[in-house]
Amino acid sequence: MTRLGVFGGTFDPIHIGHLVLAESAREQLDLGRVIFVPAGEPWRKADREVSSAEDRLEMVRLAIADHPAFEASSVEIEREGPSYTFETLESLAAANPDAELFFIMGTDTLHDLPNWRSPERIVELSTFAVAARPGALRTEAAEGLPADIVTIQMPEIGISASEIRERAAAGQSFRYLVPAPVAEYMSNAALYR
Repeated sequence: MTRLGVFGGTFDPIHIGHLVLAESAREQLDLGRVIFVPAGEPWRKADREVSSAEDRLEMVRLAIADHPAFEASSVEIEREGPSYTFETLESLAAANPDAELFFIMGTDTLHDLPNWRSPERIVELSTFAVAARPGALRTEAAEGLPADIVTIQMPEIGISASEIRERAAAGQSFRYLVPAPVAEYMSNAALYR
């Protein structure tokens, strides 16, 4: 049975922390592939402006282009309406019937899952691969979600997409916070300015 990592997110922009988490999960869980799934319409971010889905997908593609086990999926971008993880996992499970799905996330996502659409379906479809973010060391399931959880060990990387957007908007350097091709894309497209 293939072990498949699913790493969803806004990726606005994708940064080094995302890539370290994905690689740590791939290595520690012996994942054959890790699929990055940029949200089409990230309903949990409806309170702020988000870069276009096409820009975010392109940044993901640029960031992972040199990794043979990483791939980008446009499944949420192609689907109309808000992006719901349970629908994405159903699509990926149908397309990969012999795969065991591992949903890669940080503890902040884990504890927010009860607020998501159909969290019980997410639990049914995947094993949770959770890495603690700095200051968030609990990895037990959120109340009411009896999920299968595996812990991902990774270095603490205090980088956030919001900090990168703020730096770009202020004209400050974001070099080394994102892969070089992503930095070039952000600059050329004048994202976050």
